[in-house]
Amino acid sequence: MIVVTNSSPLVSLARINQFGLLHLLYNQICIPPAVREEVVTFGQSRPGTAEVETAQWIQVINLQNQTVVESFREQLDRGESEAIALAMELQADLLVIDEARGREVARSLGLNIVGTVGTLVQARQRELIPAVTPLLDELTIGGFRMNMQLSDSSTASG
Repeated sequence: MIVVTNSSPLVSLARINQFGLLHLLYNQICIPPAVREEVVTFGQSRPGTAEVETAQWIQVINLQNQTVVESFREQLDRGESEAIALAMELQADLLVIDEARGREVARSLGLNIVGTVGTLVQARQRELIPAVTPLLDELTIGGFRMNMQLSDSSTASG
């Protein structure tokens, strides 16, 4: 399974000490250089920095076609643009992305997406975590935003 992720899920899961769920669920994660830079260079000493820097199961992959990235730049930041472009290039099975605009663009391109909340729900379904709601509460306290419909559907899962 080929899985590409943007920076927000990496940082969010690290913030609530659930970074390893990505490895347990997907085995290996691919990220573009801009995502690594956002988390490791710009996010220095914040959640996700050490995890992304040391995780052997995260592979940084350079993009072949920068033109595609630039076509997204009017709507999205560099990390989101590169993550979507990399998912397209690799014909990824899944793109892990939280930002609403990025999700909208990815869906319009036919990419399968999940976010941080969906990752937690999958982890609960596979019995990797005991409950989703306490982790959602932690995310929200840390500044994570989600719409009420998403929150309601995820808390119904545990």
